[in-house]
Amino acid sequence: MTRRRVVITGIGVVAPGGIGVKNFWSLLSGGRTATRGITFFDPAQFRSRVAAEIDFDAEANGLSPQEIRRMDRAAQLAVVAAREAVEDSGLAFGDLDPYRIGTTIGSAVGATTGLDQEYRVVSDSGRLELVDHTYAVPHLYNYLVPSSFAAEVAWAVGAEGPSTVVSTGCTSGLDSVGHAVELIREGSADVMIAGASDAPISPITMACFDAIKATTPRNDDPEHASRPFDGTRNGFVLGEGSAVFVLEELAGARRRGAHTYAEIAGYASRCNAFHMTGLRPDGAEMAEAIDVALAEARMNGDEIDYINAHGSGTKQNDRHETAAFKKSLGDHAYRTPVSSIKSMVGHSLGAIGSIEIAASVLAMEHHVVPPTANLHTPDPQCDLDYVPLTAREWATDAVLTVGSGFGGFQSAMVLTRPKRSV
Repeated sequence: MTRRRVVITGIGVVAPGGIGVKNFWSLLSGGRTATRGITFFDPAQFRSRVAAEIDFDAEANGLSPQEIRRMDRAAQLAVVAAREAVEDSGLAFGDLDPYRIGTTIGSAVGATTGLDQEYRVVSDSGRLELVDHTYAVPHLYNYLVPSSFAAEVAWAVGAEGPSTVVSTGCTSGLDSVGHAVELIREGSADVMIAGASDAPISPITMACFDAIKATTPRNDDPEHASRPFDGTRNGFVLGEGSAVFVLEELAGARRRGAHTYAEIAGYASRCNAFHMTGLRPDGAEMAEAIDVALAEARMNGDEIDYINAHGSGTKQNDRHETAAFKKSLGDHAYRTPVSSIKSMVGHSLGAIGSIEIAASVLAMEHHVVPPTANLHTPDPQCDLDYVPLTAREWATDAVLTVGSGFGGFQSAMVLTRPKRSV
């Protein structure tokens, strides 16, 4: 039986540095950074006091007062991104069978911002041991269950098919899109609204990462604090954001004359079953995910034109995935541009995988590889072409994008320009 092929026909992005796809790509292609000192709360007590925040006005971005009251910030970002993706796709959703439209939304930490805020309210900033629930927002249950994210996106677009939240840590944004692809391939849906959202910049999240010293203490220079693959890097910069896509079966997209950004040709996920936060230096598990994704795409490693790296800016991760690229692509890894957009938009945990898919697709669209900002002093153990500082014009027809997450998750996705046949 011929496998149904799945393409991206709509993109929506809400990310640090600007709202919408156009502003997002302008930031990346310009090599600008959106990291700064934290403004959402007083971070004085924390070791790391920098983040990649979004200047987001929910009402100005089309959300009603009731929606704003009902939804956590991460859900708001997802809905705004989904609406942009739907408009971009040109699909007349009102003419479609709603039971054939599904949603998958990834999130690592759910409604962290809302829960943090509401705890401070009901506990009177922690002074009450016995909290007073009457002060909480009436929709507090929606903050507790991340499934509300998928429900909100489904309501926003009128989708009544499969609806799922995928939460696999920092690979959630890749895995949610991978799951959506499988739903279309197996025939459970014809159209999927898929992506991820996280808004983790809150005291509780900063405290958690402070405890394990995963985030950077470079507080005196926030703009240059995120330094993937640089020899002076010392941790990642927390971020927030959302990216959502409209996915369709290729034949249907062609029948309606849709613009197809990319085909999702291959995807795979693995777990190292090794350590909660640790990674083996040989990159074997990520290499396995890459190999399986390439096999599903029916491609060899030397057909990859660009690698969008996880590139968190921790020594352990950067060396791990560098080894994985070499293991999977062989000598071709040395000839392939690699870059990390976390140098510009930070690490938005579960959302970043989808945001990086958006960056990968736009790199193909414009034949431009976004740079790794702040890369001045290369780590000798990271000896690939990481496109330092400045974007590069580059013929890009096939992109490998990868993710790595606490818990041992490793995911890989291959994006290509749709061909007439496979």
